[in-house]
Amino acid sequence: MILFKLAIKSLRNRKVSSVLTIFSIAISVFLLLSVERIKRAAEEGFTHSVSQVDLLVGARTGPLNLILYTVFNMGSASNNISWESYQEIKSKPEIAWTIPYSLGDGHKGFRIVATDENFYEHYRYRSDKKVEFQQGVPALDIWDVVIGSEVEKKLNYKLGDKIVIAHGVTKGDGIQMHDDKPFKVTGILKPTGTALDQSLYISLYGMEAIHIDWQSGAAPTKDKALSPEKIAKENIKFGPITSFFLRTKSRIETLRLQREINNFEAEPLLAIIPGVTLSELWRGLSQIAMGLKVISLMVMIVGLASMVSNILSSLNERRREMSILRSIGAGPSQITVLLVFESTLLTFVGVVLGATLQTSSFFLLKKWIENQFGFFIVGEVFTFTEWSYLLVVLICGSLAGLIPAIRASRLALKDGLTIRV
Repeated sequence: MILFKLAIKSLRNRKVSSVLTIFSIAISVFLLLSVERIKRAAEEGFTHSVSQVDLLVGARTGPLNLILYTVFNMGSASNNISWESYQEIKSKPEIAWTIPYSLGDGHKGFRIVATDENFYEHYRYRSDKKVEFQQGVPALDIWDVVIGSEVEKKLNYKLGDKIVIAHGVTKGDGIQMHDDKPFKVTGILKPTGTALDQSLYISLYGMEAIHIDWQSGAAPTKDKALSPEKIAKENIKFGPITSFFLRTKSRIETLRLQREINNFEAEPLLAIIPGVTLSELWRGLSQIAMGLKVISLMVMIVGLASMVSNILSSLNERRREMSILRSIGAGPSQITVLLVFESTLLTFVGVVLGATLQTSSFFLLKKWIENQFGFFIVGEVFTFTEWSYLLVVLICGSLAGLIPAIRASRLALKDGLTIRV
């Protein structure tokens, strides 16, 4: 109790240096936890970009290529799946639902995805999050289009606006435009923090309708072009699609169905388990995670070095204080305990303050972080790793106090009571 009172009084006498030390530790802890939390959010968003899907099926290619162009809008498919093969697989009794994807066109740097009503009903991300609308309804009619939140933010579209699709491009402005067949914005999606935000969604009917009068990849002349009014759903015949998601009625069927699709006789297909491939892809990007861990480590080292520096600096001002304590009977061990207790107290307050600042700031800025950066702050407030970081900082802060404590206990009488002229 006496040591505690002495420590408190000593810290009060050095308010400025004590506050600066606590502030330095708090900032270090805040940055350390923030980096770890953002890394966790990035991994969560990456590996759960698509959820509750048993298999992703595309033309024969590499698993990473298939997941990149289907889920992340990166790259292009080397081949397509015939509509007949899709219907044959879709009709299998063990399949609960499918979500077809038809890619290939774009709009001002954003990818066009043609799909059907199952996308809005069954697509999930981050475990159980469903596709939701800020405004409007799904794109189910031929000339309807639904836009992602990033598209709406960057292009300032609103419900009812007209959109012209570029032919055969997924990035940048197109040369050949489907300007004779514009689409109308019928819906705007809520932010998801995934590639869904950077895409536009039309119906499979819409994808076929804009190409219905094209011949061998060439646009029709004006006299042969069909106007949107002359195109009806019953006149549209579906062609190849790029890929499709599926879910089985029983998870036991997944591996058997995967082998069956990979050995499909009608055409070469590839079926992958998205969750497994996404985890492998994240491990392949381990340099990013390692870089973030290095940043965290550097932040911790800087914070502890700052604390040691402050304690050593204050020690020069406290030589006479230590000598007086020794002269009234305080032993070297008691001097050591006093200074270690002070450093532990400073570290503890700094750790608590830093953790509180990090938790409260992320709580208050959660919506802003999600909307601006696509990082969804989910899960536990502190994971085992983060608790470990806090414990390591506290232990290191306490041990750091040994350096000035041992020096002070040895030199107090000789250095502090020496009369200097």
